[in-house]
Amino acid sequence: MSVPRLVVAAPASGSGKTTVATGLMAALAARGLAVSPHKVGPDYIDPGYHALATGRPGRNLDPWLTSEELVAPLLLHGAAGADVAVIEGVMGLYDGFAGAGVDDSGGDFASTAHVAALLDAPVVLVVDAAAASGRSVAATVHGFRTFGNVRFGGVVLNRVGSDAHERMCRDALADVGLPVLGALRRHDDIATPSRHLGLVPAAERDADAVATVRRMGELVAESCDLDAVLAVARSAPPLAAAPWEPPAAEQVPGRRPRIAVAGGPAFTFGYAENEELLEAAGAEVVRFDPLRDEHLPPGTRGVVIGGGFPEMYAAELSANEPLRRELASFTGPVYAECAGLLYLARELDGAPMCGVLGDVTATMAPRLTLGYRSAVAVSDSVVARTGERVRGHEFHRTVTDPGHGPTPAWQWSPSGPEGFVQGACVASYLHLHWAGAPHLARRMVDSCR
Repeated sequence: MSVPRLVVAAPASGSGKTTVATGLMAALAARGLAVSPHKVGPDYIDPGYHALATGRPGRNLDPWLTSEELVAPLLLHGAAGADVAVIEGVMGLYDGFAGAGVDDSGGDFASTAHVAALLDAPVVLVVDAAAASGRSVAATVHGFRTFGNVRFGGVVLNRVGSDAHERMCRDALADVGLPVLGALRRHDDIATPSRHLGLVPAAERDADAVATVRRMGELVAESCDLDAVLAVARSAPPLAAAPWEPPAAEQVPGRRPRIAVAGGPAFTFGYAENEELLEAAGAEVVRFDPLRDEHLPPGTRGVVIGGGFPEMYAAELSANEPLRRELASFTGPVYAECAGLLYLARELDGAPMCGVLGDVTATMAPRLTLGYRSAVAVSDSVVARTGERVRGHEFHRTVTDPGHGPTPAWQWSPSGPEGFVQGACVASYLHLHWAGAPHLARRMVDSCR
């Protein structure tokens, strides 16, 4: 299948990938194009801004979480009906496992370059020119272009200081042989606020986030040759893959269990494919907001509570006593990741939570825990069987005491097991992309039946 596509990459984090990628998405969407937004790696936050820019779900492409073989099919699945796909990279172009918290780096596996190669997609390199002359910018681009086997489509200069500075960079890059597709002036007025886990999610900023994305689109439209960008995307050849589809389970008449998935500002982390897999397995997926809804949706048979920032809303979550009590007495299957684990604890930074996990307490920690994890289930649960292996990632700045229960969920390090399996509830810090292990969704649905 063929879909015009390009990857927005950079020499290093902080170069402006998110501004350029999100701005490109918004600018192309403003032209009336259907834009499919994607993000390399496990990050949940950037896809929220991508969704605002395009009106389509932001989707992740990660060969570690799902497999190399699924990267192209997942792109085609997300890009169904789209005119162009824009894929934002992660970290520096060639940064793989080592930069993502995995000890055996495996070269550039799971890097932006790796995903670009799997997609046979041209790369647009975003170079921060704020503190560099034209020659140094050209040397940087030349080095990245000749280092690996990535196919480059052009360069976007970011944080250019003046017209003279832009001419200097363009003249120097002419000798490199890559077209300059745009040059953005310094734009501190559209900086996106950050905190302990990175950018503040779009869902928490509401109108401010919408305005920021709109300004990113305007900046890119003013500063980039969008026709040239589209020509680069359209140079991508057809992919020898079929779109991914969630495997459909045999339907059981009259037995479509309702699974409630936590959302709202406190629970913004989740992969779109996870909900699609639940639906394909026979569930009816509904949303609830633990900040505002005092009860689970009527008829709820199972609950999924993903990641997010409950630590920023601990007082509000604690104040919603009716929902906390209902969850504490809920006997159906519950699957919780990271933020969900904190919400099910007895307390979070002293604020009472649901108490589902007994005397478990959660507190903020001084250091960020981040990285890919190869985990093995150490107990049977509503999603896994003892001894099964999964690939996931951690992304948090909290700790629980204790770190695991009498019946732990997973183990991925020599230091011991992690997480909690308690009755029909499983909760841990591990984030999973269920497209890489679709049986997890089927088991969750079957448990709810």
